[in-house]
Amino acid sequence: MMNKELAMNSIDTVTIDYQTYLSAAEIAAIEHEVSIMETRDAAGIEALKVVQAHRGWISDDSLFAISDLLAMPIAQLEGVATFYNLIYRQPVGQYVIHVCDSIACHLMGYEAVLIAIKQHLAIDYGQTTADGKFTLLSNACLGCCDKAPAMMVGTEHYQNLTPASAVAVLAQLAAKGEADDCS
Repeated sequence: MMNKELAMNSIDTVTIDYQTYLSAAEIAAIEHEVSIMETRDAAGIEALKVVQAHRGWISDDSLFAISDLLAMPIAQLEGVATFYNLIYRQPVGQYVIHVCDSIACHLMGYEAVLIAIKQHLAIDYGQTTADGKFTLLSNACLGCCDKAPAMMVGTEHYQNLTPASAVAVLAQLAAKGEADDCS
């Protein structure tokens, strides 16, 4: 009876061997980051960014593999991943749009820009277009207060936006994506 009770109260654990899950390129890039840090777990955010650059987002399996490679507690790495708003814990589109919703952007007409983007893409915050091209997210501040309203797509910042200029950027990216798909 004791063993059955103990079995019912056990917790399943997940173990991912980083060597079979992560690519050689990911491991090499993460180990490079570790080499310039004081401790292995200090490379947590950089390791997350490396894997996300290769895979587009951080799945649970990716999180477990990085945790294994860095020999750090999964809960600590999850805390880093969920705190940093540029780490995506669910699949995102090819282009991730961060629309700044700081007070400066609000004062400079951010809402009209946001409405134009939502209408153009037919999505709301947290959603991805049906074709998988665009994901729309808010961002508390992009550091462009003197050039508001602003958005960031990938690593590129777009400033002094109007509804028309924001839509033009997205149309240009969509056209670029279609040209890339044909090559």
